[in-house]
Amino acid sequence: MTAIEEEKLKSVFFPDSRLNNAFRFVEWAQNETAVVPDFHKGILFSDEAHFWLNGYVNKQNCRIWSEANPQVYVETPLHPEKLTVWGALWTGGIIGPYFFKNDEDHNVTVNGDRYRAMITNFFIPELNNHHVQELWFQQDGATCHTARATIDLLKDTFGDRLISRFGPVNWPPRSCDLTPLDYFLWGYVKSLVYVDKPQTLDHLEDNICRGIADIRPQMLEKVIENWTSRLDYIRASRDSHKSEIIFKK
Repeated sequence: MTAIEEEKLKSVFFPDSRLNNAFRFVEWAQNETAVVPDFHKGILFSDEAHFWLNGYVNKQNCRIWSEANPQVYVETPLHPEKLTVWGALWTGGIIGPYFFKNDEDHNVTVNGDRYRAMITNFFIPELNNHHVQELWFQQDGATCHTARATIDLLKDTFGDRLISRFGPVNWPPRSCDLTPLDYFLWGYVKSLVYVDKPQTLDHLEDNICRGIADIRPQMLEKVIENWTSRLDYIRASRDSHKSEIIFKK
């Protein structure tokens, strides 16, 4: 890839507004780390993910080679079955997985009411069971996360130790590269759960629970240390960006 092509990609995936938000967060995080060296070990990162029963198989990629029309029909469900899973991790372990379901035990997607119910009925009790205090809590800017009622609920538990859009500390949007669940957990678990080709959602759910339970603290420590390296990379990118501007001027 040429330097010009690389700059074009940066302008698409990392527009100035996104970079500015990321730079501000990185500066804040590194300032906190300068005061408390293990600051990054006290952040509880959270996120949701979808696990489709078909394992993201694109059935349109199926090709049949024949001299005559085989008259074969491939039935594809309009809405493939899936699980919506929430989890949170820090160096001390993983809280979850939590599967979003309704009162009839049917799998559902996330909205504000369901997210707040999860926080009240699952997350906070689990947090208390871990006997952790002074943790920071991070969430992305999804609408169900950032409703006023949700932010108020989280502030009741974490106070100013909340990293979120509309929170005391702003989380930069579109920052999956800074979310350990995005750059590690979900991809790692998905590499495990489809190996035995689960045919039911219950089977898939069991695989997810087992895969997450088998993750050792040593692995999580490496993941969080990688997070600090990502901060350094963004900081270096910012400094390089400033140098380019000065040079152009």
